[in-house]
Amino acid sequence: MKINFLTLISFLFTMAVFGQNVDVTGTVTEASSGQPLPGVNVVLKNTSKGASTNFDGEFTLLDVPLNSVVVISYLGFLTQEITIVNSEPLNVVLVEDTESLDEVVVIGYGTQKKRDVTGAVSIVDSKTLDELKPVKVEQALQGTVSGVNVTSQSGAPGAGLDIRIRGISTNGTNGPLVIIDGYQGDLGIVNPNDIESITVLKDAQAAIYGTIGANGVVLITTKSGKKGGKTQVSINSYTGFQEATRHLSLLNATEYALILNESYANGGQALPFPNVSGLGQGTDWQEEVLNKSVPLMNHDFSISGGSEKIAYSISGSHLYQQGIVGPKKSDFRRNTARASISGDISDKLKFNTNITYTYLDRDSVNDFGLGSVLFNALNIPATYSTHDTNGDFTLIPSSPGLGIEIINPLAQIENTYNDYDLKKLNGTASLEYQMLNNLNVTGRIGFNTANSESKSFAKMVDYGGKVFDVGRSRVDQNAINDNDYSLDIFATYQNTFSDKHNVTFTGGTTIFKTFGNGLFATGYDVPNNSWSFADIALAQGTGGDGVRDVGSYAYDERRLSFFTRLQYDFKGKYLFSAMLRRDSSTKFGPDNRVAYFPSATAGWVISDEDFFGDSSIFSFMKLRASYGILGNDQIPNNGYVGQLSGEATYLFDDVLTNGRAIGQLPNSELQWEEAKKFDVGLDFRLLNNKIDITTDYFINKRDNLLITNIPVSGITGVFGPGGGSPTVNAGGVENRGFEFAINYRENFSDDFRVSASYNVTTLQNEVTEVNNSTGFLEAGNFSVGQPVISRMEVGQPIGYFYGYKTDGIFQNQDEVNAHPSQLDLGAEASPGDIRYVDINNDGEITIDDRTNLGDPIPDVTMGLNLTLNYKDFDFTAYAFASIGNDMVRNYERTVTDVNRLNYVLDRWTGEGTSNTVPRVTTAATTNRLFSDFFVEDASYLRIQNVQIGYSIPLNTIEKIGLSKMRIYFGVNNLYTFTKYKGFDPGASSGAPIGGGIDYGFYPIPRTYLCGVNLNF
Repeated sequence: MKINFLTLISFLFTMAVFGQNVDVTGTVTEASSGQPLPGVNVVLKNTSKGASTNFDGEFTLLDVPLNSVVVISYLGFLTQEITIVNSEPLNVVLVEDTESLDEVVVIGYGTQKKRDVTGAVSIVDSKTLDELKPVKVEQALQGTVSGVNVTSQSGAPGAGLDIRIRGISTNGTNGPLVIIDGYQGDLGIVNPNDIESITVLKDAQAAIYGTIGANGVVLITTKSGKKGGKTQVSINSYTGFQEATRHLSLLNATEYALILNESYANGGQALPFPNVSGLGQGTDWQEEVLNKSVPLMNHDFSISGGSEKIAYSISGSHLYQQGIVGPKKSDFRRNTARASISGDISDKLKFNTNITYTYLDRDSVNDFGLGSVLFNALNIPATYSTHDTNGDFTLIPSSPGLGIEIINPLAQIENTYNDYDLKKLNGTASLEYQMLNNLNVTGRIGFNTANSESKSFAKMVDYGGKVFDVGRSRVDQNAINDNDYSLDIFATYQNTFSDKHNVTFTGGTTIFKTFGNGLFATGYDVPNNSWSFADIALAQGTGGDGVRDVGSYAYDERRLSFFTRLQYDFKGKYLFSAMLRRDSSTKFGPDNRVAYFPSATAGWVISDEDFFGDSSIFSFMKLRASYGILGNDQIPNNGYVGQLSGEATYLFDDVLTNGRAIGQLPNSELQWEEAKKFDVGLDFRLLNNKIDITTDYFINKRDNLLITNIPVSGITGVFGPGGGSPTVNAGGVENRGFEFAINYRENFSDDFRVSASYNVTTLQNEVTEVNNSTGFLEAGNFSVGQPVISRMEVGQPIGYFYGYKTDGIFQNQDEVNAHPSQLDLGAEASPGDIRYVDINNDGEITIDDRTNLGDPIPDVTMGLNLTLNYKDFDFTAYAFASIGNDMVRNYERTVTDVNRLNYVLDRWTGEGTSNTVPRVTTAATTNRLFSDFFVEDASYLRIQNVQIGYSIPLNTIEKIGLSKMRIYFGVNNLYTFTKYKGFDPGASSGAPIGGGIDYGFYPIPRTYLCGVNLNF
């Protein structure tokens, strides 16, 4: 009886212990700095019960059973599990683990742990964005993500940037799909400081997006508040100034006069400068138009926090940047306001909203092509002054030697008036309902609505008989409204069977609609010939036909999609996923409107196998492969149906009457472009996760390219105003390449840490089909009156340069006589002229001797990034290299009297003097025909960013209520190493055919920054 009593007492005591609940409190700090970590997730294992640390790293978890396990996790740090044995406060120290395998990766309609990802996926985090300080988000992808190349269309404020993921695959739109918090958005309007992470899907992993994922997908996750967190205030501000990174080497006034005299003498003409003494250096036109100390500033703030069930984040930003060309006429403003709220309506129902308002204001000058400001600055001789004796802008003569398009660039800037304003509201609202323990259903609405207005004013001005003379003042205005919305409804089922089989199934539907309209109008004879009165309502004149010039358009396009994805793994080491998407688009006719896009990915975590053992070198190794078919419908609307959008003149009762005619010829057989993506990769980690390596080999094939304006017979009337040839599926392109990325991280001591990363991508591009009447597509102009110079042709890279190959300079008449005649090109050769190669060996040089002279697609791109931390100091440097990309030098006017680059000083002046630069002469020659003389290797290495910062110790700033105060200095676009003669070897118009032709690209400025980061 006594034993039974003791047993009962013991049992009751045990039940009391195990049944006792306690309140758990604690503090979470960072191992490297000892500073508290706000927003850390503290969750009771296998339950939804949890809390987050406040701004001081403190947390409280109420009513926790003893001997239960608490999981402490935070992005970028190793997760810890602690068993609760009493009520004593916990002191948790988290160790940083950048690129952790447990890091959650956004993959589209869901997330996945990084170790389980079986596709080619790259991530850029907010820390990288903070170090780079990009004005536009796209700039942060250059050099940080393998397989991604970003080119600038111009260095002007607010100018567009082009992203290419694993090459150029189509003659149409090549930019990736951008998804911001689940909705289709625009990178150009996003404040970089609002971004938590950027995920790039490069292979069949993107197939979940079907028809719009062929060019890759960029997923943006914006910052949000933390539940249970103390209110946090963050202020980031920087200011700086900009300048041009380089000036081209042009002839000064004396050099120009001597060269021009020689040119006229060789042409048998009188010398234009009988006396060159006293000319000196003359006017440096580049110095006149490229300004220094041009301001740039950015200010943004955020407030975030939350209660037990609600999390919020509110932010705002202001960016202002002036241009280095015409600062007052070329500037960019971007203001953003953003609100994010999420919370728990009940234990099973959650909501999330993200809304962003953006206001853009951009003014610009003519910064690209023939007649641009820089084109004029490069071609005006240094012998002309900026102003005449009366103080007016100097008029550049309209003469055969100077042409009729070169004008004073300072006058051009002065007489430029335009304004563009955009107001955009976009965001998402979603509900997530836990229907069953393992089944969640999500409904999400995404929307974009944008209203833009632009106005340009052409002042009545006389430049001296130039093509840019304006005889009647003119104002052009437009108002455009663009809208789209998407509705996503999808369910996710996740379960584990027998502790070995992990299954996640996602299925749903997406409805997408885009619609809008535009109105355009032109008026003449603006009162007072003044920008102040430049408005359609005030314009007093009309066009030549006596009616006010107006135009408008409207559009409405839709997609309906269904998608499924199955993700399975066995013991976490055998990984598999399969995706299928069905898309229907109104851009195609009824017979071809629907298409199916399947894909599959697989992975094998080799390091989990028993035979792998406990390797002292390798800590993780995963082999993966993927294949999928994606689509592209990025073509003009309504290409499958005929429309009366053309113009025609008809004869009625012997009277000519204006009317409508057929526009672009329809093609009812239009089909989707198909992107077939194959990828095989190997991920592994070395030396206790200090080294992380990712390798990929990929093949991207694009079939059924949607080619517009296929040549057809003129009988069809396609050459009338508003007419056009049809769009057909008639091409194919293939990209092959290899990617390698390595990251290294080492903590040498508590005071000194180093991290470095390097990535390299090779790319081979080849056109596999052009099925039209000529066998090629052409685009891209060179000089005036010459054939287009870029082609898309089978067996060649897309957009390759097509012209004459040279073989040095004729040194004497005997060499001329022994060479095939070049007369068919326009002039017979003489000693000192360029010698062209007889490619087809027919004994004469003709237009048929043109050949491949290079292409603008780089063979290799590389990124190298370095971060050093010593005590409270930090240093970062980012670099990018492009190797093998060619560029056409087309900013030199072909007329005789323009200024020249100083390479002309090495010209041929007699036998043996030069075998690279031809003679100068005003006589007729073929030296200005497009040849490899104008094609340059534009390979370059660019130091993109260098920054040094200092964080004031916490014990100093906490006295004034701050938890962080960091001051930094940085330089963006520090220096570019290149042999290319132009301003920017990395610039491109963005066109897949003709994109590498340099008409005088506006250079990307070097920017000096000083800023501060404050947290309260």
